[in-house]
Amino acid sequence: MENSFNLKNLKAIKIELTRFMMAYKFALDEMTTKINILKDEFNYIHDYNPIEHVNSRLKSPESIFKKVQRKGIDFSLESIKENIKDIAGMRITCSFISDIYELSRMIAKQKDVRIIEYKDYIKNPKPNGYQSLHMIVEIPIFMSDREELTLVEVQIRTIAMDFWASLEHKIYYKYNKEIPQKMLDELKATADMAGSLDRKMESLHREMAKMKQADEADEMLLTLGIGSNKLNLLETFIEEKLGIK
Repeated sequence: MENSFNLKNLKAIKIELTRFMMAYKFALDEMTTKINILKDEFNYIHDYNPIEHVNSRLKSPESIFKKVQRKGIDFSLESIKENIKDIAGMRITCSFISDIYELSRMIAKQKDVRIIEYKDYIKNPKPNGYQSLHMIVEIPIFMSDREELTLVEVQIRTIAMDFWASLEHKIYYKYNKEIPQKMLDELKATADMAGSLDRKMESLHREMAKMKQADEADEMLLTLGIGSNKLNLLETFIEEKLGIK
């Protein structure tokens, strides 16, 4: 009888753990769909797509358990959900710095998305030079018998920021000793170089956008018959409407 009771308990725990992890997977799927819709809209309707790459990951149970130990929190689903906010994570790489803020506004404006945390490591880089925009968003996940409000961490970076962060991680990976100050200084210098590159490319991007707008305005004037054609549009419009020939 006791074994049967324990078996039922284990089965119930397994179901709850499965539901717990599935909620984060579904939340990640939901956010991926939202970003893909924006990508498709930019590709088919607009002449410019700011989204370069999208990557997502779900923490493994082992990784969650290690973080629980490091943070010293209670090993319960409620405590994990409250204290570990990056179980589901998404990284979006954009072309320019301005794209990061525009995309973050688009995400924040969606009715079923609530911003829980917003950390701007672009305007305020970390001491090691790391730059990125971090958001913790909450979205509803509808299951057969419940609605789960689930968190997803969204990181938005430029290509240069992502390049630096990826290589910095590889340099430090599995190195458990103190990093020499000379290496820290050099990594910070490379982060500053990446930031300078981003700002320069942003400036070029804006300058080119102004040139395109000027060209489009000139083309519109020629199409409407202004400039070299010397036509008075207002008079022509009135004559057409009144039937004056």
